[in-house]
Amino acid sequence: MEKLNQTMVTFFFIKGISDVPELQVPILLLVALIYLMTLGGNMTILLLVCLDHHLHTPMYFFLVNLSIVDMCSSTVTLHTMLLIGITGNRTISYLRCIAQIHFMGWFINEELLFLTVMSYDRYVAICNPLRYRMIMNQRMCALLASVCWVLGVLEITPYVVLVTGFSCYNSNVVNHFFCDLLPVIKLSCSDTSVLQTLFIVEGAVILTLVPSLLKVISYVFIITTILKIRTSNGRRKAFYTCSSHLTVVILLYTTLIYQYLRPISPDSLENNKLFSLINTGAVPVLNPLIYSLKNKDVKAAFRRKVHSFIDKVT
Repeated sequence: MEKLNQTMVTFFFIKGISDVPELQVPILLLVALIYLMTLGGNMTILLLVCLDHHLHTPMYFFLVNLSIVDMCSSTVTLHTMLLIGITGNRTISYLRCIAQIHFMGWFINEELLFLTVMSYDRYVAICNPLRYRMIMNQRMCALLASVCWVLGVLEITPYVVLVTGFSCYNSNVVNHFFCDLLPVIKLSCSDTSVLQTLFIVEGAVILTLVPSLLKVISYVFIITTILKIRTSNGRRKAFYTCSSHLTVVILLYTTLIYQYLRPISPDSLENNKLFSLINTGAVPVLNPLIYSLKNKDVKAAFRRKVHSFIDKVT
C-alpha cells in the first residue's frame, strides 16, 4: 500500500499515533477524554457568556470565538482518531483529506488571529482603562472578529489550491493521526518548491512574525503600565488579567514553530504528532481552564445559573 509508483491517489491511509496493538485502547480512551473535556469546557464558556449579561464584555466576546475555534479544531482532528479506534478503519478519501487540511489550517489561523486581537483588548483594558468601553465598542469587536474569520480562511486557501494541484504521490500512507499539510507534502512526488516558499513568506513572516510582533508590542506597553501601578494589589490584579493569555500564546507559538517551520524529515514528522496533539488536544482543554473557569466573573455567573436552575426546579 505504501508504494504507488508515482500515481494519483483516491484515498489515504492514516498511520495514527502508534502501531502497537496494546496501546490502541489507552490511546482511544485518552483521546475520548480529551475531546469530551474540550467540548464540555468550551461549551460551558459559550453558554455562560450567552446567557449571563454580566459577561457581555469584549473580553468574553472574543473568548466565545476562541471557544468555537477550539471545539472545531478538536472535532476536525480528534474525531479521526476516535473513528480509527472504534472502527479500525484507517482509510480516508482524498476529498476528506483535503477538507481536513483546509479546516485544520483555517482553525490554526483563527487561533493565532484571535490571540492577537485578545492581546490588543488586554492592552486597551490595562493601558487605556478610561477609554476601554469607547474603543472596544460593539462595532469594533464585531469588525475585529469578522476580519479574523475572513482572513483565517483566506490565508489557508493558497495552500489547499497548491496541494490539490499535486499530480502524483509516492505513497498514500500519511504519517500522522489526521491529514495534516506537512505529511501530505512529504508524500508528493510533484514539485513542492512553490508551496515551501509560501510556507516561508506567509507562514513564517505574515502569520507568525507579524502577529508575534503585535503581541510583543502590546505586552511591552502592558508590562510597563503594570510596573507603574503603585499598589502591589493593583499590579497583581492587572497582571492576572493578561498572564493566562500570555501562557497560551507562548505554548501555542512554541509548538507551531517547532512543528511547521522546520525542515521536513522522518524524525520531524514523528515529533509533529506530539506537537499536533498538544495543539489540537491540550490547548483547547487548557483555554477554558486558564482563561475563564478560574475567573471570578465566570464562577459568579456559573453560580447564578445553577441557583436559578435549582430555584426553577424546586
